[in-house]
Amino acid sequence: MKKIKYCCRNLKRYEAKFLYKSMKDIHPELKHKKKDCLGECKLCSKQCFVMVGKQKLLCKQSADELYAELRKLIG
Repeated sequence: MKKIKYCCRNLKRYEAKFLYKSMKDIHPELKHKKKDCLGECKLCSKQCFVMVGKQKLLCKQSADELYAELRKLIG
């Protein structure tokens, strides 16, 4: 995993701006990209998510759960 993409609309919807900032500060060796929309609108309306790598979606019900899962995944 070298890149994490964040959907700005999803971050706003789930009040998860801390997720992007925290991950960027803790793991500066990874590329962190924010995009206005990642094109996952059905998922975006239901869950907090990020795109890991080129195609893998990591989804959780809350931003806190997603943050914990990302930390486990990265190590």
